[in-house]
Amino acid sequence: MKMYLYPLLVMIAASSYGVVSTIIKLAMGSGFTAAEAVTSQFFVGFCLSVCIFLVTNRGKLSFNGMKLLILAGVFTGLTNIVYGRSLNYLPASLAVVLLFQFTWIGMLISCLTKRQLPSRIELISLIILVGGTIPAAGLIDVDLSNIPFQGWLWGLAAALCYSLFLFVNGKATANMSTSNRLVLVSFFAFMVTAAFQSPEIIWNGTLFMEGLWIYGLALGLFGLVIPVFLFSIAVPKVGLGTSSILSAIELPIAVMVSVILLSETVTTLQIVGIVIILLGMSLPTLRNRKILNKNNPSKALSKQHSYKLKKSS
Repeated sequence: MKMYLYPLLVMIAASSYGVVSTIIKLAMGSGFTAAEAVTSQFFVGFCLSVCIFLVTNRGKLSFNGMKLLILAGVFTGLTNIVYGRSLNYLPASLAVVLLFQFTWIGMLISCLTKRQLPSRIELISLIILVGGTIPAAGLIDVDLSNIPFQGWLWGLAAALCYSLFLFVNGKATANMSTSNRLVLVSFFAFMVTAAFQSPEIIWNGTLFMEGLWIYGLALGLFGLVIPVFLFSIAVPKVGLGTSSILSAIELPIAVMVSVILLSETVTTLQIVGIVIILLGMSLPTLRNRKILNKNNPSKALSKQHSYKLKKSS
């Protein structure tokens, strides 16, 4: 059961990120800027994290491993800031493709830190994921000849920041509850975001008087609380390399949510790309299941035996 539980938590966390871009577009449609929406995301997310900590943690706030938590918060905030900057130069489809380079960047970081090469099935999964990302993002018919060099750099920087966030957030901090980690990471993420985005929304009435808090609540929940909380639990169990592969589900979710909430059209090529991504994601889990069955032949035989009994009865 645990073999499926932790990968499922990684997929839920990544899926919640897939909702964020659509919510930001909805906020912009209501007259708010992207910077205001992102700032509300981290401010409301921090407030939610404090509430969760107060409800679930009866002990005092622990500051063990503070350097690690500062880095996790910084990379969380930088991912959103840098990705937003890339959208100033890139079409949304290309920005998504560049962000999704975190799949192989995360694998590379994992290989460097562990000093070991990725498995053959992981390499196959990465190739399938990269191949599926391009049609899934609707990038087949996009003209890339006039894309400025800064756009490519900002897009790849966002992928690097996201990979580093997964890496740092996946490091277990001894003697610290998950809610404790969440409140500290969200605090530092908000500090970084406030320094570069629009902190004035907190006191000029934009957040509470003009209704931005509604989008901030959704963004804070799906873009900070859920992913940071679940990644903190699951990434140390699953590993950075496999987590990077499973996190690719963010793109299919982003496409589906945009179709449902923004009435955007999805082409046949995009559907094919999404299917390819889902196939690439499933390979490591199927490999692990096969290994588990080999290591536990008695369990597999018992399943076959019970099946025969049912069939004979």
